[in-house]
Amino acid sequence: MTPHTVTAILRRAVEVSHELAAIADNGDVLLTQRLDAERLQLLKSVKMAAEPLDELDRSLLREITELNDKAIGYLEHRRRCKARDMDTVAIGRRAVNAYAGNGRY
Repeated sequence: MTPHTVTAILRRAVEVSHELAAIADNGDVLLTQRLDAERLQLLKSVKMAAEPLDELDRSLLREITELNDKAIGYLEHRRRCKARDMDTVAIGRRAVNAYAGNGRY
């Protein structure tokens, strides 16, 4: 694999990472997983090339890492929001059960 091919693969991985971050921000977990698997295959192919990485390639890898951290942050935020919503529902359910025993609705 030539150095230009490695750079092209890393650029595609950056594009996928941008898509992944945008999809993660919208909360589509299934599409996020599919894009993550695609990106993983791209990165594995770069690793298998065993070519030394130049500064451009390393900067592309740093960008991929930053975008990955951003996507994880988006997904974690959505997970915490869902957990908070579930806690609110559970509190409401307990309140309904408590008041239902009093004969008041």
